[in-house]
Amino acid sequence: MRIRLARPADAGVVNELLRQLGYPQGDIPATAARIQAWRHDPASAAYVAEVDGDLVGLVAVHICPFFERTGAWGRIVALVISDGARRQGVGGRLVAEAESFAIRRGCVRMEVTSSYRRDDAHEFYRRSGYTDQTGRSSRFLRDLVESRAGEIAR
Repeated sequence: MRIRLARPADAGVVNELLRQLGYPQGDIPATAARIQAWRHDPASAAYVAEVDGDLVGLVAVHICPFFERTGAWGRIVALVISDGARRQGVGGRLVAEAESFAIRRGCVRMEVTSSYRRDDAHEFYRRSGYTDQTGRSSRFLRDLVESRAGEIAR
């Protein structure tokens, strides 16, 4: 297994992996452009796992500085392993690469969120040393759509 940075040419397979994660993608050039943007952002990285020339997994990680204290934390933005490659160590290798990226940039903590219905993923994160914050923390979202952009800026 080889772990490497994602390349724009990987966009078609990345789209399929994201579809398996529950995020259908249709526009390969748009995905290629996002991969390219992440390659140029020193606070972000997207890695793929390659086995015998086939991409079987993806992890995307982003670094965020703390505001309330010194240092930074890393956030796994996406982690997906292809259906046929699960439970073969791919996820562990990708998470280790994401954590190494974060450590090299001075991070002292990692975060990952996972849908409440992904019990297998939750068990994987627990086995990987992540602490379940359910019940201690809440996540709130708000979409910022263009039709409201002027209102939000005021």
